[in-house]
Amino acid sequence: MRRSLFQKYFLVLFAAAIFPVAAGGISNTWFSYVDQRAILSALLRSEATSAADKIESFLDGIKVPLGSTIPQGGNMASVKHLRLLAVRAMHQVPGILSISLVDGTGAERLHISRIGSNRTEGGADRSGDPAVVGARTARVWYGPVIYRQGSEPSITMAMANYDATVVNSVIAEISLKPIWLIVSEIGVGRSGRAFVVDQTGRLIAHPSISKVMQGADEKAALALRGLRDAIAAAGGTAIASRNAENERVVTAGAPITAAGWTVFVEQSQAEAFAPLYASLWRTGGLLLTATVLAAVLAYWLARRMSGPIRLLEEGALKIGAGQFDYRINIATGDELERLAARFNQMAQELATLRDRAERMTRLKRFLAPQVAELVEEAGDERMLAGQRAEVVAVFCDLRGFTSFSAHAEPENLMQLLREYYEALGVIITQYEVTLTSFSADGLMILVNAPVPREEPALHAVKMAVDMQDSTQELISGWRQRGYEIGFGMGLAMGWATVGRIGYEARADYTAIGNVVNLASRLCSSAEDGQILIDYSVARHLPGNMPIVDLGTRQFKGLEGHVRVYNVETQGIERPNLDPAATDATGKGLGSSASTSAIVLPCTTSGPTAPGPSPAVLK
Repeated sequence: MRRSLFQKYFLVLFAAAIFPVAAGGISNTWFSYVDQRAILSALLRSEATSAADKIESFLDGIKVPLGSTIPQGGNMASVKHLRLLAVRAMHQVPGILSISLVDGTGAERLHISRIGSNRTEGGADRSGDPAVVGARTARVWYGPVIYRQGSEPSITMAMANYDATVVNSVIAEISLKPIWLIVSEIGVGRSGRAFVVDQTGRLIAHPSISKVMQGADEKAALALRGLRDAIAAAGGTAIASRNAENERVVTAGAPITAAGWTVFVEQSQAEAFAPLYASLWRTGGLLLTATVLAAVLAYWLARRMSGPIRLLEEGALKIGAGQFDYRINIATGDELERLAARFNQMAQELATLRDRAERMTRLKRFLAPQVAELVEEAGDERMLAGQRAEVVAVFCDLRGFTSFSAHAEPENLMQLLREYYEALGVIITQYEVTLTSFSADGLMILVNAPVPREEPALHAVKMAVDMQDSTQELISGWRQRGYEIGFGMGLAMGWATVGRIGYEARADYTAIGNVVNLASRLCSSAEDGQILIDYSVARHLPGNMPIVDLGTRQFKGLEGHVRVYNVETQGIERPNLDPAATDATGKGLGSSASTSAIVLPCTTSGPTAPGPSPAVLK
């Protein structure tokens, strides 16, 4: 994805300046949060534990006077005595709203109330009362919250006497106002508060008494039970939650073991973590300041860079358009100046390459590509001027091509020639010889001109053998397709006039002389698979080169008889080449009857009149 310089500089400066500030601020805030959370948790737990201890003390303070109302011994005392005990207990504990005494049979003996009527010897059967059953089971039993319409909430507390064979019970209704006073005195900060819930999660005491007097709310009770379980699962540590008003708070709890209640102390997160929020705001302010500073610096750097970059861009466009003489002038004393110098150097090198390409274009108008490359590398075109040179002329063509081309489909004909030239082209390139011309199926190749080569005859024969082998592989496939085609070659060595010939728009590099005519005639008389050479080529070959003496032959346009040899691919001993045996060759090459003609590659097809029977010379 492309980005402007401003964006890139801004990102770098942002990463270099803002990331450390952000990392430092966030890490400090995190550690401060952990410390503050631990301190807040300890504070809230301490407050909750303190409130739970006070409520435990309040309940324990009720047990003693309430237990004293239970007569000792197997039988109940007189009603007058029981009444006296009950009144004394209510006097000692103002929070007791009513007291009921039940004998061992479950019959109510006495009921005294601050808010209702008194009953004496009512005899009501309370053996199935949950309070009586709970007291006889647990000795001290605490009932659920009682919500009386128009009155403050209260709970039921029951105790039983186990000292006698007959179990007597006392049942007291206790006001929650003293517990509310305890809870109301607890404050953590401005928003901290405490409240008490029973086993079912219902409110027993809350700073807002109206919440307790609203009665049982099953949904709220379920949420409080979940809060109690979450705090227990956290090992008593304060946890973050939402209260009944859907405010984010931090809450800790402590159990009231005797009654099975729980005291919760909560504080709003906004107040509890106010220092952390202030720190975050300060960090945010620093980040904003750093961001603005990074943007200003990025803008300044981008403006400083944009001028030289525009010059570089303009120079690149002009150089790309071919104005290689254009130069970029930047004097910043830094990498941009060095880059401009590289651009100028590149323009100079491109100008040199363009000049060379133009010279190559002019050369290729009248030279074969490989010759043009040689001349360009030499840097002197005088080597193309006409001169005398000893060359090996190589001619080759296909046997039976004329009759094949007369009947073949155009696409088959072109496909065959494409395969043929691709195979020979690889070998010609490999041996680095000069391909002067080609016509239809014939080729003319020069070895030792215009570039001299050591042992040109041996080099030419090796190339011819490779060309014959490669073409025979193609011929094998062509014959499977029904193409009756062969391949013959002719090689001659001697002096010829070589150079550039043609006109301004097009010229060729070629050779003129009897050696060219002789190679063409040898190619025409060669049968499929033959590589015919003259004596001049044969005498320059090493002794282990297998050649066969085919005797002398008379060729049209050449005086005298020419001694002809065939290069074999099998291990035939090299014949003894006696110069006296080829006196007619020199005579034929010495003729000037056809030295003025430019010989094109031979295209003669079909067998020629056979000469003397082949014989291997010993």
